[in-house]
Amino acid sequence: MTATETARPLGRRPMRTVSVRNLRAHKVRLALTVISVLLGTAFVAGSFVFTGTLKKSFDTIFASSDKGLDVRVTDKGDFSTGVPVSMVATLEKVPGVRAVQPQIGADLVLVDDTGTKVDTGGAPSEGRAWIANDRIREVPKILQGRAPQHPGEVVVNNGAAKKYHLSLGERVRVVVPNAAVTDATIVGVYRVSFDTGGYLGALFSRDQAMSLFTDGRHYTAVDMAASRGVSEQTLAARVAKILAPGLQAKTGKQVRADNSADVSQTLGFMTYILLGFGIVALLVGTFIIYNTFSMIVAQRQRELALLRAIGADRRQVRRSVVFEAFLIGVLGSLLGLAGGVGLAYGLHALLEALNMGLPSGGLVLSTRTIVISLLLGTVVTVFAASAPARRAGRIAPVAAMREEFASASAAGLRRRTAIGTVVGIAAAAATVSGATADKASSAASLVGLGLLGACAAAMLLSPVFARWVIYPLGRVVGRPFGMVGQLARTNAVRNPRRTAATAFALTLGLVLVTGIAVVGSSMKASINKMFDDNVSADYVLSTNDRLPIAAAQAARTAPGVQSVTEIHDLTAKVDGKTHTGSGVDGPLAAVMHVRMEQGRLATSGLNMIVSHKTATEQHWAVGTKHTFTVPGIGSKVLRVAGVFKNDNLIGPWAVDGTVYRALTPENDRSDDVALVRAKSGADPHSVRAELKKATNDFYIVDVRNRTEFKGMVAGQINGLIALLYGLLGLAIVIAILGIINTQALSVIERRREIGMLRAVGMQRKQVRRMVYVESLLIAVFGAVLGVTLGMGFGSLFARTLRSEGMTVISLPWGQAALFLVLAALVGVLAALWPAFRAARTAPLSAIAAA
Repeated sequence: MTATETARPLGRRPMRTVSVRNLRAHKVRLALTVISVLLGTAFVAGSFVFTGTLKKSFDTIFASSDKGLDVRVTDKGDFSTGVPVSMVATLEKVPGVRAVQPQIGADLVLVDDTGTKVDTGGAPSEGRAWIANDRIREVPKILQGRAPQHPGEVVVNNGAAKKYHLSLGERVRVVVPNAAVTDATIVGVYRVSFDTGGYLGALFSRDQAMSLFTDGRHYTAVDMAASRGVSEQTLAARVAKILAPGLQAKTGKQVRADNSADVSQTLGFMTYILLGFGIVALLVGTFIIYNTFSMIVAQRQRELALLRAIGADRRQVRRSVVFEAFLIGVLGSLLGLAGGVGLAYGLHALLEALNMGLPSGGLVLSTRTIVISLLLGTVVTVFAASAPARRAGRIAPVAAMREEFASASAAGLRRRTAIGTVVGIAAAAATVSGATADKASSAASLVGLGLLGACAAAMLLSPVFARWVIYPLGRVVGRPFGMVGQLARTNAVRNPRRTAATAFALTLGLVLVTGIAVVGSSMKASINKMFDDNVSADYVLSTNDRLPIAAAQAARTAPGVQSVTEIHDLTAKVDGKTHTGSGVDGPLAAVMHVRMEQGRLATSGLNMIVSHKTATEQHWAVGTKHTFTVPGIGSKVLRVAGVFKNDNLIGPWAVDGTVYRALTPENDRSDDVALVRAKSGADPHSVRAELKKATNDFYIVDVRNRTEFKGMVAGQINGLIALLYGLLGLAIVIAILGIINTQALSVIERRREIGMLRAVGMQRKQVRRMVYVESLLIAVFGAVLGVTLGMGFGSLFARTLRSEGMTVISLPWGQAALFLVLAALVGVLAALWPAFRAARTAPLSAIAAA
């Protein structure tokens, strides 16, 4: 009769007590494992808290600013034509209307009396008309001075006056894209309920607002309030029946919902980034948790077998391990939730310090955030520990008499290798299909599927790869350390499954980091090539938003300038479908190399040129005619004069500036960029100085030569990549914790072995070196695998974007080498504490304890 048959089964409470005491007995191991869960959960919770807080703040602002609004009449989204002034009288006659209020406004830039542009960061900077008798909205309350009554007078909101040090009587300048720079005097400071987050609202008299922000024939929008007993839906339906084509009527609820949706879409980018990196962190942490519990189960083999011998069944042993994981998951998730709140607060403070113009408000911690954070962290932890728990349940009672720790079976490794091979073949097939696909969306999806498969295959095959990489690498790295180096190499591959799990956490982070580096490098190289191949201009006039047309006109008068070519964005319905292209003022051939495939380079009059891609997709050809229409403005019939090779700088098509002005409301006209050609023989420094002098009064215009313009674009890309690097550094931190944890547990597991080595003469510093080299080999192995996958799939992802202008694949070999060096450094740093503990092992006590 066996021990399990005669022993009395243990209850749940004793097994749970064993789990809790085991966690208490290994506080450092507990802390490192909890941190792995904490970091990932913090990013997930932080993303929800941050975006939820901002969304609630903006919703509060919209609810306040649009309070009393029942219906808004405006132009349809693609065209900024506005509402005809004559429409107001018609709207006032609609049954059920209590009040009708035209709205006049647009974005502007304000320049203070020192000549400094007021930079609101991401907050709105807008100009509107002062409405003293507004029957719909809150009328601003004048705190100082008086309301604007004449042209040249302006009032500003109290928040902006304080934040940007604007005062009564101050002379300011107003810059808008479609009008000349206007001088104004601050005659008052007002207060409104939605004044927050760096918002700048400059209010002018009605006549001046019409001249600054409209073409004089249209209002920006018309707001309406319903009579008592008339719902906003009913009023909107009545209004819609009398509107001209190109106009629409929205209910107040729709207006607020659209504003909220725009905010959600804007915040979506940051939400997805934070969520993505939180999930990556949890995924990396999964390997750490799996590895930790695998080693714990192996080291506790005798303890677990003894529990089996005194009556615990397999299910109880398995549950005890899962219960430990559950406690770690709950603790890590709770701390991660608190960390997420702190992360959201810190991120808001950082963006506010960077003058991003975010509204203020209390942090929002919703029930959804709490539930998702706790469930995600706990489920991931329990899932990662499930396989080690199953192995724990299979430990036989007789194992209590064994001295050695259990190791992975050869059969298990062979099965894992076979599965990894099959997954790798499938991943290769998906990758090849993606690399040869014609459509960018299909190609990216297939390559992404291939990347997931390749990562899964690499994880499964990494025990095999570990031997292939670490053995030759260990000979090179370990040679200067003699026998210590050989022992480190042997230890690194003694348990290939453990080595693979430890290294793969670092691999996963470096796959993403290296892939982003490849895409970023390729993007910069492609933009540089496109600019060099297509732009022959000597200087580029640009701005962060819309370039004032008057700035290009002023640049034409600068000494040493031969020509200035303005590029405008034009959106119109072409044969009934909405398209966006370019309007051109000035000689195009003087500043750009436009390679024609058919026809001729002609945009004058009613001619147009189209790209090869557009001609193919739209079935346009030289000689075909197409109708360009902007509702409420007019239409033009244009003829295709030529087809050029795909050029993303011009866009899908280009028309003459006269067509652009005929189809664009006066208040919406601006330049995208202005390209300047200097006269032959003109001194570059003198021309640049004259251009700056000519555009100086516009304050927002940047004058750059070709090299500087490319550097500006590269700087923007580098900034985004740096942000991604910073977030991906989280995965690297978790990987470092994994190496520390694994090495610390490995030292405990090999305590008798280290004691024997110390007994036969190995010195403490040699023990430390052995652990250092072992950790370095594991880290470099993970880095080699990650950098290889990242370089390969980063190149493939860049290739899928070739139709979008990613024409050059640039591999950042220097960064790849740096990643490998940093990985080696990480390996050594992660081994400091485990190596210190190993070196303190007393020879006799270690041998006796075993």
